[in-house]
Amino acid sequence: MVVDDLKDLELSLMNVLAFFAHPDDETILAGGILALLANSGAKVHYLVATRGEGGEMGEPPLCSQEELGEVREKELSCAVQTLNGWSLSLLDYVDPVVQGDQLYAYTEDLEKLSTEVYEVIHSRDIDVLISHGTNGEYGHPAHVITNQAATASIKKYLASHPDKPIYFYTAASSFNGNPKPRLANQDDPAHIILDVYPVLGQKIAAAMCHRTQHALFVRRKSEELGRKLTVPEVIVHLESLHRVYPPVDGPLDDPLFKLIEKWEWKQPSL
Repeated sequence: MVVDDLKDLELSLMNVLAFFAHPDDETILAGGILALLANSGAKVHYLVATRGEGGEMGEPPLCSQEELGEVREKELSCAVQTLNGWSLSLLDYVDPVVQGDQLYAYTEDLEKLSTEVYEVIHSRDIDVLISHGTNGEYGHPAHVITNQAATASIKKYLASHPDKPIYFYTAASSFNGNPKPRLANQDDPAHIILDVYPVLGQKIAAAMCHRTQHALFVRRKSEELGRKLTVPEVIVHLESLHRVYPPVDGPLDDPLFKLIEKWEWKQPSL
């Protein structure tokens, strides 16, 4: 990257951590924002708790349940490369197999999980953390504990690094006109609503990497409309963020502003 001015230099030095529960969460919930950050020069590091070995295998199945973790890890690597991610790490938690409509968390040890996330924040010198929302989007227990661990890790980091500024955002925050209200975290009002249309093709390409999940991506909307949709048809170009820390009490002023001022965005009235 050619650094043209001080603002580009600041962006090129920004370290972002995207921490999610399963492969594909990163793309569906924040793929456009993460691509815009990376394309603007930020180093976007991906940390995923599980390999998604408890999820769907595709229709028809592309692998066995036993092979799914390895397959989805490769799909995740493809997506991260497509989004121009800087690094990818997994925490090696095992994703429990979905039982009908019953979803599960991958751990109950919040202290251990939050310590692991803290260690990544520290070792990568992270400036911005982006993770799941308070409600786990649609109430997924694995998403909820990921959010709780992210929150706890930020508290640990602030306690040990009082002079180092760090910003924590949650994805899929709620706003009027959200194209995917089912995924919106109702307790996390949006502070940023961003049109990621400039990188929509990149986001779609990342979604296409997650081949085992394509049937899942299109199922609900296909049933609503009464026709089978394709993956590109269900990938939305509006994304949103809720800033957890520092709390927002006025106009946004933080590292992400250096990105969003370049693109079409709006801050809802506070």
